[in-house]
Amino acid sequence: MKELFSNYTLGNYISSKPFTNGTVQTNIKVQTTEGHFVFRYYENRSIQSVLFETNFLNYLKNHNFPCPKPFLDRDGSFVGKYKQKPYVVFEYMEGEHLKAPNEHQQAQLIKLAAELHNISKSYQPLYREARLNYNIETCRNLGHQQSERLNTKNAEQKCLWLENELKQLIFPEELPKGICHSDFHFTNILYKDDKCSALLDFDDANYTYLLFDLVVLVEYWAWRHDVEQYLNFIEAKKIISEYTKYRPLDTIEKRHFFDVYKLSILMDCIWYFDRGNVKDFYEKRKIDYLNQIGRKNFYEKLFE
Repeated sequence: MKELFSNYTLGNYISSKPFTNGTVQTNIKVQTTEGHFVFRYYENRSIQSVLFETNFLNYLKNHNFPCPKPFLDRDGSFVGKYKQKPYVVFEYMEGEHLKAPNEHQQAQLIKLAAELHNISKSYQPLYREARLNYNIETCRNLGHQQSERLNTKNAEQKCLWLENELKQLIFPEELPKGICHSDFHFTNILYKDDKCSALLDFDDANYTYLLFDLVVLVEYWAWRHDVEQYLNFIEAKKIISEYTKYRPLDTIEKRHFFDVYKLSILMDCIWYFDRGNVKDFYEKRKIDYLNQIGRKNFYEKLFE
């Protein structure tokens, strides 16, 4: 670590300690004579994928968005390489993680998501192809990969079910896109003085429909996970109402919120592809519930 930090103008290395949160990438808090920093070692990402992240975070920071700033090394690069894997040194952000934010703190996060989208909708990302951008093509390709990996009759039939559901989605060309964070888990949010002080971990950020993050927020706080196949439309409308204070939705976004919601569930199906029998598994029950409501009725329940 001392050798790696000698590549930066961030002071002399003193000590380091790994963070306990996070299970995908390795994060280490480092103290130097200049202060505290975060060393992030990417266990399973290409350099291009990491550059997508650092370039975007630098862009956000230049627009006064509360997120970790990536630091350039002495060679003017955001991304270094150690044992054939990329790493980045980030700004250390103050704050605490809250497992159960109150209504005011939830509103702070919703506002932050809207602000992120206002900034990202005009951003032209480099290395976009290095990320799994959430869309029909990505979901279909990943489904086939999962089916081939498992090589079972159940996986083959689940892939056919996935294909059929993807064919029913409608995404007009003019549906707004931008960079979404895609993972508002409490370990990725910092609060300070009752305010949302930082959004962390853009490891799942990708170029997709701007509605995707709003769907994630609705899923967290309006979908009844203790009662299967139930969306609390009153709570969902509250979340959407708070969001639209800062980024009003186009009519086309309202019309196709249903499709983006279904896409988010189908993407979850990819991550848990080996879970459950094709005739009855968690994501299928959620999709069946939405299909019973239908696109038109879903729109009316949320927006009329």
